[in-house]
Order: sequence, then C-alpha cells, then structure tokens
Amino acid sequence: MLVPLARALTAAEAPALEGAGLTMWAYVVLTRLLEGPADTQAALASEIGADKTRLIPVLDELQTQGLIERFADPADRRRHTLRATAEGRRRQAAAQAAIRLNEDRVLAMLPAEEREAFVRGLVKLSRLPREALLSSRGPAPAAP
Repeated sequence: MLVPLARALTAAEAPALEGAGLTMWAYVVLTRLLEGPADTQAALASEIGADKTRLIPVLDELQTQGLIERFADPADRRRHTLRATAEGRRRQAAAQAAIRLNEDRVLAMLPAEEREAFVRGLVKLSRLPREALLSSRGPAPAAP
C-alpha cells in the first residue's frame, strides 16, 4: 500500500520541484543541508541514502546554480564541507511550500480523525532508527 502511494505522491511533487528548478535529489540534498553543513560528501550521501558516486553530479549542478557551497578541508583537500546558500534555502522553501500544499490537498481526502491518526503514525514511523525498519524482527508492537 505504501509503495503505490509514495510513487503517486512523488509524481505529484514533480511540478513543485520543477517550479523551483530542482530535481528530487537536489531537493533532498538542500533539505538535509538546511539542518546544517555536511562534513563530507560521503557523510551526506550516507545520511540521505544516496550512492556517493551518483550524488557528485547533483552536487556539481547545485554548486553551478549557486545553491550550495563546497569548502575544501585544509587538512585534507579531498574532503569537502557542504553548505546551502541563501538562494538554495529560498528554492528549497519554495518547493517545500508547494509540496505541502499538495500534501494538504491529499490529506483533506480523509476525515479529520483519520487524517490526524495517519499523520501521527507517519511521524512515529519516520522517527524510528533505520535499523529498526530494516530488521526482520523490528520493535515490539505498540499498545492498542
């Protein structure tokens, strides 16, 4: 049930991302960088679940557009700290606002009580450690 829903919501986000001039991966990178700089490109890739070799072209494009800055580590020039620029924050915020409008539209299809329970459940699941989601045993079921 989640996979078709996620695919449909992802497709519905495409116009919002295009309107902000972003790809999905660019949006993911900028969203993560709003939390603070990433110490290395490899760390960023790991944090967002991206293959580091496939992430490099995304970072190159974001830098070309002036949406992120890369700073070489003086101790090791192979390492780069990444930070969102003001324009990167602005474009991410524009995309996020459009995405949230669509999410609100979709969630409005549920009665208020179901909508609130669904969102509460999503928040709880999204806060679980990745390992708990990957484990075949997972955490103990919640009390009714």
